[in-house]
Amino acid sequence: MAEYNKNMSPEEEDRMIEEAYQDVLNAYLASNHRKKVEIIERAFRFAKSAHKGVRRRSGEPYILHPIAVAKIVISELGLGSTSICAALLHDVVEDTEFTKEDIEASFGSKIASIVEGLTKISGGIFGDKASLQAENFRKLLLSMSTDIRVVLIKMADRLHNMRTLGSMRPEKQYKIAGETLYVYAPLAHRLGLYKIKDELEDLAFKYEHPQKYAEIIAKVSESEKHREEIVEEFVGPVRKKLDAAGFKYEIKARVKSAYSIYNKMETKKIPFEEIYDIYAVRVIFENDDDTLERIHCWEIYTFFTDGHKVHPERLRDWTSTPKANGYRALHLTAMGPDGKWIEVQIRSRKMDEIAELGYAAHWKYKTGVHEDDTELDKWMNTIKDILANPEPNAIDFLDTIKLNLFSAEIYVFTPKGDLITLPAGSTVLDLAFAIHTQLGTHCIAGKINHRLVPISYKLDSGDQVEIITSDSQTPQPEWMQFCNSAKAQNRLRAILRKDRRHLTERGKKLYDEFLEREGVENTPDVMTRLLGNLHLPHKEDLYLMLANDEINLSAKQLKDLNKTRSSLLSKILRNPFSSKKQEERKTPVNRKVIYVLHPDEDKPNYKLDTCCQPIPGDDVLGFVDENEDVVVHKVSCPNAMRLKSSFGSRLVATKWGGVADRFLATISIDGIDRRGILEEITGVISRDIGVNMVGLTINARQEVFHCEITLQVDNSETVENICRSLKEKIKGVKFAKRIS
Repeated sequence: MAEYNKNMSPEEEDRMIEEAYQDVLNAYLASNHRKKVEIIERAFRFAKSAHKGVRRRSGEPYILHPIAVAKIVISELGLGSTSICAALLHDVVEDTEFTKEDIEASFGSKIASIVEGLTKISGGIFGDKASLQAENFRKLLLSMSTDIRVVLIKMADRLHNMRTLGSMRPEKQYKIAGETLYVYAPLAHRLGLYKIKDELEDLAFKYEHPQKYAEIIAKVSESEKHREEIVEEFVGPVRKKLDAAGFKYEIKARVKSAYSIYNKMETKKIPFEEIYDIYAVRVIFENDDDTLERIHCWEIYTFFTDGHKVHPERLRDWTSTPKANGYRALHLTAMGPDGKWIEVQIRSRKMDEIAELGYAAHWKYKTGVHEDDTELDKWMNTIKDILANPEPNAIDFLDTIKLNLFSAEIYVFTPKGDLITLPAGSTVLDLAFAIHTQLGTHCIAGKINHRLVPISYKLDSGDQVEIITSDSQTPQPEWMQFCNSAKAQNRLRAILRKDRRHLTERGKKLYDEFLEREGVENTPDVMTRLLGNLHLPHKEDLYLMLANDEINLSAKQLKDLNKTRSSLLSKILRNPFSSKKQEERKTPVNRKVIYVLHPDEDKPNYKLDTCCQPIPGDDVLGFVDENEDVVVHKVSCPNAMRLKSSFGSRLVATKWGGVADRFLATISIDGIDRRGILEEITGVISRDIGVNMVGLTINARQEVFHCEITLQVDNSETVENICRSLKEKIKGVKFAKRIS
């Protein structure tokens, strides 16, 4: 299809639209679906007419977006005519004068209900207000629990928006990329849409860290030829065995995504060259008999073990116990020709489709009730459970959902041998709540292999667990720290909330009586400052402590309120925009242009938050508070991630406009200990590079030392130079990396 350009004539534009639609139709005709071309044709004509004259921000005709979403729906998700029609029509109800009833009259109730589900969650999950954000996310999950196709088409919509993010302003790019990493990528992961998850993460990474993205892609490309040679040498003997055994198969070399590589480099603080699992090998075999699928996987496994050393602790059998999103495969890790470990994934063609497309593939294979759907049903029930008892705080609500989206799984057994899937890190208490709320409410201990363990005990895959209960046991607030699953947390909060309600009411009455006695007006400002002084997050906590006689309020505390105020962003994640009122308001920050940071001025034109300590050279972005101050975070800061997702309208794209010798950075150094090595390290830093040291700790044990030095630096490049110089100039220094 031709690329859009702004000089196209109306005739050329129309021809381009028709070609794009024909691509969708060709992909549909090439699939295994029943050929319902007539209804797809009508949906396209309807959408084209409805969006006539409307353009996207890039200038191209709007109809190209629904067509692109429909193309993803058929080509990358493998869905059928109902989903293609819904994708073509997904913006009609929201953006034009047509209603759900119009869609239903023309295309039937199923397509109309999917379009309505998509309309409810349009405009991004996140509004400008946290309450709106949570409400929209609830709508997404409710829609998903009635028809999974709603969220699959929403994924296709988000993927196309990410692919065309370049036409948006920088601060919008940060908002949409942050939103994608915070919710859409984990949701894709949980639905088994690994291919889409990887692309969403890579695109978000590309816009958040453009320079690092380009560096990693360049390094992956540079090593491609060498990688191909290594993989071919590695799989050569296996190919011969597969051919001799009569397998029809294909072998693919898969490269780790740029975002995964970056994450590993950041988490482990290692350079690109030290990541050993950049590539993996995938063997996909054709299989006509489902009963022989697992046997064939293990047969191919033996072909690898015959000629290669296999890592004993990295065998993963997902063939007999699928992941909660339906993923099935046999994984092993073997030693490659260059002395680096290579992961091998063995899958049948059906396993591969489910691995790539998750529940989109299940939809395709589904004929009535399918055994693979049971795990999805369990997960959906957890989602419905959370929706039935939603968190009042929007950020807490999202975190509860994310806990359930992100978690890897473990598999444990009941005394009767029933298999239960739980998030990794789950405790005895999590298991009790997973089986039944009453069991969780009265749980006092667990029994594993005839050994009693406390409710806080973390379970491992394969444990057979008996829950011990007592009628006298009642849930306690401290149990929250023993719950690592969303279901248990949600149930426990609901129970505690009921118990707390009457105590909270009593505490509120005591608070109101106290203020009346002291002659102080009961205003939100008084409450906010009192909570700040007492270091309490919510007014309910104050009411509970008053009701339980844990604190007493005095007239002195009220006087002290006028002397102290909470710092601007110290509680930003609880109350993102609380600050003291200023008589003089600053000039509003223009969020549509890139805000230039000037650390070299006497009074910098920004503020730094304490959570991530960015320095010039780091990828940063700004949040504009209610006093129009720009507060700077690293793009990858976890707090920034939550704020990007929740308060996108307060974002401003930033860049460094200078450097200044006023920033602190800490480097970690490891190596072989010897006499005089510390003197050499400090010499390189202070004498050779001329940087001031403000803190130093060193520990040496059995000839190995670990040292952390805090430096006063001007930018990140200086820190990188110091780390490089230490490794190159000082014998015995093995690692030197920035840790803050």
